[in-house]
Amino acid sequence: MAKGGRSRTRGASRRWLWRLAVLAGLFGLAFAAWLWWDMRDWRPDPQAYPEQGALISAGTIPVRFETLKAIGAQFVYLPLASGAGGDGPGGFADRFAAARRAGLQVGVVLPFDPCLGADAQSGVFAQMVPRDAALLPPAIALERLAEACEPKVSDAAVESELMTLINQIELHAGKPAILKLSPVFQDRHRTATTLARDLWLARDRARPDYAGRPWLLWSANSARVTEASAEPVEWVVVQK
Repeated sequence: MAKGGRSRTRGASRRWLWRLAVLAGLFGLAFAAWLWWDMRDWRPDPQAYPEQGALISAGTIPVRFETLKAIGAQFVYLPLASGAGGDGPGGFADRFAAARRAGLQVGVVLPFDPCLGADAQSGVFAQMVPRDAALLPPAIALERLAEACEPKVSDAAVESELMTLINQIELHAGKPAILKLSPVFQDRHRTATTLARDLWLARDRARPDYAGRPWLLWSANSARVTEASAEPVEWVVVQK
């Protein structure tokens, strides 16, 4: 009898553990669903971050910049796609003009390609971006590593070309560049330590700290859903 009682007790304990595991799993799924839904339209408190704006992805999907301004954006950054010299209707040039007409401050992001030389990349920037003191400081997005480059490119060569590119972009823009630094690029090249430029970091909802020093811009929501476009925008705030 005693043995049978112990078996029943162990069986009951296993059933309770299984039920607790199921409940924990359901709670985790519910929390994940709530977080996903909440993040669709989340942005940092404007009281803490009064200057807010957006980074629009490259492409030709229509963007209503007046609507973007109406929901709280004061500025917008537009990316230059690779080979932007062939920009067509609805592309970078049209978006650039439309954003300025809407009364937004405008800046340009140049994605750094470690497989290309600095001259080719700064040439695209100079071709597409006017010399205008009213523009926001240019940003250089540092995300891609040189792993897939053919021929191979050393880390030292990447860092040298990046420094050359920064100098060329700053010469054209007439103001220091901002480095939009990803965690993977920082881990590989320690850019935040070696280059004294303002930083633009990214982390959804939580303040980023991977650069090891203060940042100027924070991409706080990588995919904010708004009425301004059918495509989510990257919501950005400025450090006071």
